[in-house]
Amino acid sequence: MRRASRLATAVLVGLTARAAAQQPEATSLLGKPLVPPPPPAAAKADLEAKLAQARQAWERTPNDPDSIIWLGRRTAYLGRYRDAIAIFGDGIAKHPKDARLYRHRGHRYITVRRFDDAIRDLRRAYRLSKGKPDQIEPDGMPNARGIPTSTLQSNIRYHLALAHYLEGDFGKARPYWQEDVAAAVNPDMVVASSHWLYMTLRRLGKKRDADRVLEPIHPGMEIIENGSYHRLLLMYKGLVTPDSVAAGGAGDAIQDATVGYGIGNWHLYNGRAAQAGEIFDRILAMPQWAAFGYIAAEAEVARNNGKGEGGRGKGTAAVR
Repeated sequence: MRRASRLATAVLVGLTARAAAQQPEATSLLGKPLVPPPPPAAAKADLEAKLAQARQAWERTPNDPDSIIWLGRRTAYLGRYRDAIAIFGDGIAKHPKDARLYRHRGHRYITVRRFDDAIRDLRRAYRLSKGKPDQIEPDGMPNARGIPTSTLQSNIRYHLALAHYLEGDFGKARPYWQEDVAAAVNPDMVVASSHWLYMTLRRLGKKRDADRVLEPIHPGMEIIENGSYHRLLLMYKGLVTPDSVAAGGAGDAIQDATVGYGIGNWHLYNGRAAQAGEIFDRILAMPQWAAFGYIAAEAEVARNNGKGEGGRGKGTAAVR
């Protein structure tokens, strides 16, 4: 318990200091300090109440991996990513064979643009979970129907593939996306991974393989929470227009990072680099810097500028 108290004190001090000073949680791939935007007052109150509950549970059972995981997750939901990473790291020291801890720390390494660290963690999680029964992963921020749509192993593969994708290493991302699509057990999982697999194949110049990814996608799929990915896939298939996809998201392609990146990337691999670059720049003017679409747009611009951890450029095309 003394160990728990020391860690609790350190985390609380870190949270309070950064919250008060609005210090950056990360640096973008373009060298910009990234400060979490403040959540709406009602949402913040709810998030802080749930974090307090998670902290109380952890203080009662500081060595329980579930308590550690939820403390880390609830901390990250408030934009305190470095503290979440430290919490997951403390959990890993106690439970070095628990794949979940590597999965969650890997996710937050992506958020703070430490892609190599994310890949190391997520590969470890992949090895630890490979061949074992999968499990539904509970949602920390449930969808409108309160139905979890992903599993531990699907999230490990998804984030591992994403980290490779963000580094521009599309060849390494491809097999994890393919495995994730093949293992999908519901439409939400299908469209989420199919979206990234399609984009990966297009960036690799494999249009025929990409078109085959679209074959099972149709307008009548029952989607609970991945509507943006579904609409983008229908756009790639030629069934809807980019304008209608944007209107079905957050009102405008440049107001939603997920939709915006999908449309921008569509322009890019179809040879319209100027249009892609304009959209990527507009995404980077938004506050959603923790969103995967934002990070992907940032990585595109960073690769084009020859900067950042995403500057390896394996199989990438220039933005302009």
